[in-house]
Amino acid sequence: MSAYGKVTPEIVEKFKEIALGRIYVGDEINDDFTHDEMSIYGKSMPEAVVDALTTEEIAAVVKICYENAIPVTARGAGTGLVGSCVPVIGGVVINTTKMNKILDYDLNNFVVRVQPGVLLNDLAEDCVKQGLMYPPDPGEKFATLGGNVSTNAGGMRACKYGATRDYVRAMTVVLATGEIVELGSKVSKTSSGYSLLNLMIGSEGTLGIITELTLKIIPAPKEVISLVIPFEDLESCISTVPLFKKNHLDPQALEFMEKAIVEKSEKYVGKAVYPKVVDGVEVGAYLLVTFDGKDMDELEVIMEQASEIALEAGAIDVIVADTPPKIKDVWAARSSFLEAIKAETKWKDGLELLDECDVVVPLDKIAPYVEFVYEVGHKMGLQIESFGHAGDGNLHIYIIGDDQISVEDFKKKADDFFDAIYPEATRVGGLVSGEHAIGSGKLDYLAQAEGATKMALMLEIKKVFDPKMILNPGKVCYKL
Repeated sequence: MSAYGKVTPEIVEKFKEIALGRIYVGDEINDDFTHDEMSIYGKSMPEAVVDALTTEEIAAVVKICYENAIPVTARGAGTGLVGSCVPVIGGVVINTTKMNKILDYDLNNFVVRVQPGVLLNDLAEDCVKQGLMYPPDPGEKFATLGGNVSTNAGGMRACKYGATRDYVRAMTVVLATGEIVELGSKVSKTSSGYSLLNLMIGSEGTLGIITELTLKIIPAPKEVISLVIPFEDLESCISTVPLFKKNHLDPQALEFMEKAIVEKSEKYVGKAVYPKVVDGVEVGAYLLVTFDGKDMDELEVIMEQASEIALEAGAIDVIVADTPPKIKDVWAARSSFLEAIKAETKWKDGLELLDECDVVVPLDKIAPYVEFVYEVGHKMGLQIESFGHAGDGNLHIYIIGDDQISVEDFKKKADDFFDAIYPEATRVGGLVSGEHAIGSGKLDYLAQAEGATKMALMLEIKKVFDPKMILNPGKVCYKL
């Protein structure tokens, strides 16, 4: 597509006929709609924002945009980290956060039907009240479910239960033409042709706009315990990770973290819960492991086995969090890592000097890969923070700028750093993103990793769904 149309006053009037009182233009548009949580990927002002309430409203707006070749960017809570929801060439932003109803539960088939603007936290809490669990557990609890599905968010419980993709049974989607289609079904399996449902999951709004979801839920586990396992150094900490599964243990979550990031997070939340010195030995890193089961007898056996494995592998101690307050405290610190990093990050020219990657590597490559990352960072004189989902190999690696550096120099340093560590992740059998997706921020690295043939296949799929290329242009599989 060589040229896109503009949102004219006449088109604005047509939008107002669809969503009167919920159309914003010019100075009425909140700055939040210009960026996501990783502002280093830029800011761009849309020409209009539509607060949508129904599938039919979205379809009507998109149809007008299609007829006039106007770009359309769907947006949830804007908590993404790769620029996915940034309207890079203006056009219309469709805000789905007001479509926030949990519509109904079908407990005979263990599914729940929701609108895309429902927050992950709200569904999780609603499920708990009914003795149920929605297993996907991304770190940002106040992201929308539509956004989670659009990026195939993972999270801490992916270690045992899988990522968001594994819990999407069906969805309603508005295509680029404004046509409404139903994909999938509440049934638990299918061999019924190409999986259009799975194409839509993780497509970041480039193939269609999700307006309703049917999600799988499960009975909540009866009991849960967490273990805080301190180690003297990061290498022995991470090297312990594969041993849990090798010994037939199945943790719900298995996280690794260094002492420095733990201290930052504890300072941020205002509560210290992780030991820093144990039996005279200074702690360098931790594993945080959660197990769930049908009763405490089962969990006590698992806890004993896990403790033996960890201690034999070099752990200094094993600390049990077996009450709701203790579990809440140890996980509150882990869940606040990004916020703690951002609280100390400097800003320049309206941009946060922070960039990140979320590569995923095989479990037995975590330790050497993290060591490689720190060697590269040290040689480049960079401040690096890392933590991750050790149970599934998904690593979060942040580069942080100081107030002495310009935005241009920071971006150059970040590019040089990522140019070194992304190819190494691919070389050891990993992938560019485990859960944050591609957006515009990671497109070059995806292209390098996947190669021309696969990128061309993705682009052809995009063109089939979106012949005028109006849906979230310049994301995932091609540059503008």
